[in-house]
Amino acid sequence: MWRASVLTIFPDMFPGPLGQSLAGKALGSIWSLDAVDIRDHATDKHRTVDDTPAGGGPGMVMKADVLANALDAIAPDPRPRLIMSPRGAALDQSRVAALASGPGAVIVCGRFEGIDERLIAARSLEEISLGDFVLSGGEIAALALIDACVRLLPGVMGKDASAAEESFAAGLLEYPQYTKPPVWEGEAIPEVLLSGDHGKVAAWRRAEAERLTRERRPDLWAAYLARQTSKNRPKG
Repeated sequence: MWRASVLTIFPDMFPGPLGQSLAGKALGSIWSLDAVDIRDHATDKHRTVDDTPAGGGPGMVMKADVLANALDAIAPDPRPRLIMSPRGAALDQSRVAALASGPGAVIVCGRFEGIDERLIAARSLEEISLGDFVLSGGEIAALALIDACVRLLPGVMGKDASAAEESFAAGLLEYPQYTKPPVWEGEAIPEVLLSGDHGKVAAWRRAEAERLTRERRPDLWAAYLARQTSKNRPKG
């Protein structure tokens, strides 16, 4: 079973949306979730988890000793220990797939101005970012990471082919999708999709995926072209 442990000062935020839809149906049978209240590991009667930043400045910083107590209370296992942070490496589909193929993850959710740097180093936390923006805390980012992983677990999605054809699976954005009615507000479904010719449909979808990636994500397009060049380069 794939196991997620989330360290947070807001444990009631979990499972949240993860308790719904496909992820919710698989919760308890294919994957598990444990929300650890960091305040339970504080050492004072006020359950304090933060203090003023060394060197001065606004806000508060989460304390290394309290977070260490919370992390160390989790039995040692091979799961990677992550912290959601805007300064971390950007999460992408390849990292999601790697996490989904492993035993799970232990995820620390920061709050306030951040976490004492000594804790990150001492417990070898891997910093992961959802993008170049700042959230109020790591909980929403953790929910997104877990959802991305859980949907890749065998038995969660209805059809394994779905994951193989969606955005980023081949390094490209997903092609446009259509459904009935065949004409809506004067716009018709592309004729090729109604042709019944699977080869032409596949070719159209590939061309559209390449077009959208080239127009919208030049960074992904450049990486895709580099991979194609490498594949086609003669060996030996």
